[in-house]
Amino acid sequence: MLRSVLQSIRAAFTVDRRVFALAFARLADGIGNSFLIIVIPLYVASDVVGGRTFGLEEAMIIGIVLSLYGLLNSLFQPFTGRLSDSRGARKRFILLGLGGLATTNFLYLFAGSYLSLVVLRALQGVSIAFIVPTSVALVNELATAGDRGGNMGVYNTFRLVGFGAGPVAAGAVVAGGPYDLALGGSTVSVSGFEATFLIATLTALVSLAMVATLITDPEGTKRQAGGTPSVPFTDPRGDNVLNPVITLGIATLFMMIAISIFATLQNTVNARLDQASTWFGLQFSAFVIAQIFLQTPIGRASDRFGRRPFILWGMVILLPTTLVQGFVQTSLAMFAARLGQGVAGAMVFAPSLALAGDLAPEGESGTTLSVLTMAFGFGIALGPLISGFLVGIDFAIPFVFAAGLALVGAALVATQVEETLEENVSTPSAAE
Repeated sequence: MLRSVLQSIRAAFTVDRRVFALAFARLADGIGNSFLIIVIPLYVASDVVGGRTFGLEEAMIIGIVLSLYGLLNSLFQPFTGRLSDSRGARKRFILLGLGGLATTNFLYLFAGSYLSLVVLRALQGVSIAFIVPTSVALVNELATAGDRGGNMGVYNTFRLVGFGAGPVAAGAVVAGGPYDLALGGSTVSVSGFEATFLIATLTALVSLAMVATLITDPEGTKRQAGGTPSVPFTDPRGDNVLNPVITLGIATLFMMIAISIFATLQNTVNARLDQASTWFGLQFSAFVIAQIFLQTPIGRASDRFGRRPFILWGMVILLPTTLVQGFVQTSLAMFAARLGQGVAGAMVFAPSLALAGDLAPEGESGTTLSVLTMAFGFGIALGPLISGFLVGIDFAIPFVFAAGLALVGAALVATQVEETLEENVSTPSAAE
């Protein structure tokens, strides 16, 4: 039944069935994990959690709990990506990460202290680090140069759908509690918090089951096991100063800083534009909306027309769409600017992963692509910190600073990245 449903939906995306299964698994996992972005701050602030605060304010504890996840996730990705290369195993690492995620989601049911929440969220960050670089590497190895962009686009689309849907559903689940569940002859009352933790656990288990039954490691990955993969900082071919993969990592970092500086400015933006919080939610989600609709077609277009033009023009578009946010005077104009950032992001991310995948030596996709996935995570973590610091000077300063980063990123792509498609183009592989 599950296979037939997946095959029907996959036909609309025309990708390898294993890529689609992996993307669908990340969608389910993304829904459950993004639940916690909304739920954990509410849980920390509830009367369920107590214990020692170590002299920290509640708001600081919430910040630590949320930021530890992204920080450890990003820090560990190069190590897990490289380890999966040297072991010649992708599936095993993904299953390990999903197992850790399911376990920690379930353990939230018993977490009643601030310290336990910090520990669990840190463990989740490490668990995700086992999933992200290895799953992207697997997508890369199941693709060819002729369909790599489309495969990356489909994978990212489904991942973002899960990430975007989770927070919306989480608020409704918490608000709708408690729930009475019939178990045998008795009724068990489950709070809204407990329901979200159980749903997050279930989605991680569904993802684990899908990967376990539908995914296999490519034979080439196993053959190349045992090496010592690395990504040199300078261009190994000697054509440019920087390694193109490192350049793409820097561009991705700058892009995500520019996009995520908006995250911590809700109160300031609402007051400046005299708008309700609903508008901020729409503006915040505009980036994800654009990504969902554009990742796949842009990824496929990069297979036909080349990677570099999309990446370069994406970074160019990022500059004005970021800068203008510091000066717009209406809610609709801010929404349009955020939507424009989403278009820029879609033009950069899938083609960047595809280009890095083109350059990755056989069996070293985990090490190579972890540069970009790590940069993505660090950008999300650094953006809010930068905006929180700079907005005290003037509202426009964070956006001016981020636009400057976009300019530097565009210059780096223009001078340090060359097209790969013309060298490696091949007929797109048929979906299995």
